[in-house]
Amino acid sequence: MPIQLSQAEARTLLLAAQGLDRLPDHPVTKADVLATIQRMGALQIDTIHVVARSPYLVLWSRLGAYDPQWLDELLAEGKLFEYWSHAACFLPIEDYPLYRRRLLEKLGDAASSSAWLAAHAPEVAHVLTTIREKGPVRSADFERTDGQKGGWWNWKVEKQVLEHLHTTGQLMIARRQNFQRIYDLRERVLPNWDDAATPPLQEVRRAQVLKTVHALGVTPTRWVADYFRTQRRVTEPLLEELAIEGALLRAQIAGWTEPAYVHPDQIPLVEAVTSGAVRPNLTTLLSPFDPITWDRSRALTLFGFDYRIECYTPGPKRQYGYFTLPILHHDQLIGRLDAKAHRAQGRFEVKALHLEPAVIITDALVTELAGALRACATWHKTPEVEITWTNRPEFAAQLSASL
Repeated sequence: MPIQLSQAEARTLLLAAQGLDRLPDHPVTKADVLATIQRMGALQIDTIHVVARSPYLVLWSRLGAYDPQWLDELLAEGKLFEYWSHAACFLPIEDYPLYRRRLLEKLGDAASSSAWLAAHAPEVAHVLTTIREKGPVRSADFERTDGQKGGWWNWKVEKQVLEHLHTTGQLMIARRQNFQRIYDLRERVLPNWDDAATPPLQEVRRAQVLKTVHALGVTPTRWVADYFRTQRRVTEPLLEELAIEGALLRAQIAGWTEPAYVHPDQIPLVEAVTSGAVRPNLTTLLSPFDPITWDRSRALTLFGFDYRIECYTPGPKRQYGYFTLPILHHDQLIGRLDAKAHRAQGRFEVKALHLEPAVIITDALVTELAGALRACATWHKTPEVEITWTNRPEFAAQLSASL
């Protein structure tokens, strides 16, 4: 008999599995940062910093105020590594064997990167010789000599070499300095690694399916492949195989015709949710690259929230703003705000705040969202909060009065 869940319970399971049902009830430590990333399985990296860069903001949404330096330290200490997963991500080091197998099999971009490196042998030899002789490097350590300006669309050749060597696993990110990657040889970053410890590909695929289902609380087949960007034709048959073995449990969500799956380790959480012992009470701001919203279909199905990041959309075509942050209020996504941290002035500007049409403004919503804005602004060291515009003028006045 499948586990029976309502859609509201499925939402709560996702939030609780992701650590977004409530803030920790103890002072946050660096160990909590690591545990949060392990819980999620992947922490997506993005460099946009009109507010905190995405990986730091994703952690803040779950932990509240913490020292962002802890994330950098965990990478430098070897408890995390960087590689391609859902996108470029910080990943728990214990999952390195899974990604090493994918890399050795030349899955994803590893094959095209290998071909590019073969076609640029002299440049590759120069970069590798530099690292071997001088130690870890940044892209900035190589002077541009072609007279062109840089940018993500026009990398100098040494930057391209570094990135392709990272994609093929010959280099790793040893640490970051002011968020700039510092590259080093894999054998120096992981001196004790032996490829004999790399699991077979089928074991890797099974492990990533299990990790995905665990991280999502409960999920239908169609949401699984996107989490670690695996192939649907491979992932989907595995779900049923794992269910037949008992490694996954079947679930049925009210109103859905498709089957869903739950990880057995999440049964205590399922029981707590269905008994009412777990009720989300967190109001916070989410990164555009948070797992809650990075799958547009999942956000629309579970929350009725149609979200698309617009930083890659030309300005005149944007509907909500450059870098809009979804607003989580308990178990609902109630709107989005376009924010900018003016760090030099100590000012956190809410350039635009859009509430969803059906949202009812209550005293509790005003108080809790004002608290979330104050907390986010204080953490950014921009304690002055300024609300420029909202689609509900009366809400702006109430919110400003509560700040």
